[in-house]
Amino acid sequence: MRVRILRVLRCLAVWGVALAAVGGGTVPVAAADGGPEADLAYHGTASMAFGVVDVRFTPRNHGPSAVPDATVRLRWSEPLAFRQVLPDGCARSGLRVVLCRVGALAADGLGDRVELGVRLRGAPSEVLLEVDTVWSGGVVDRNRANDRQRVLVLDTGDEYYF
Repeated sequence: MRVRILRVLRCLAVWGVALAAVGGGTVPVAAADGGPEADLAYHGTASMAFGVVDVRFTPRNHGPSAVPDATVRLRWSEPLAFRQVLPDGCARSGLRVVLCRVGALAADGLGDRVELGVRLRGAPSEVLLEVDTVWSGGVVDRNRANDRQRVLVLDTGDEYYF
């Protein structure tokens, strides 16, 4: 029972961060004027087999400033199954979206690797995965080309790099 309560509290905390990132008064990455500047990037792999998509990526901040906290959005072109088992720091945010807290990123530093698997509804033969930053703690990222990734993942079990 205690483990279940801790999971619920952890989920509520992640949802609070997600809601704050999406519309709770924080400064969006693209809308900020002035302030510290950083260059976030996400690179990794995605594979799919039998309707389950495995995603692994490492966030990187090319600098020049540190990022106090960041949240990344993973969006699929197909709806997710209703029940998902997501890692700590990740929360579902709609039919096709999962938000994951990346955390603080030092200037010119790597973040912790993010690994998750999601089950899609049905068993599509392909899915388009889009990865982008939705919150960066008020730090401006003027180079949005490397923190917005799109990868077509076929249901072959092969790894696709982004």
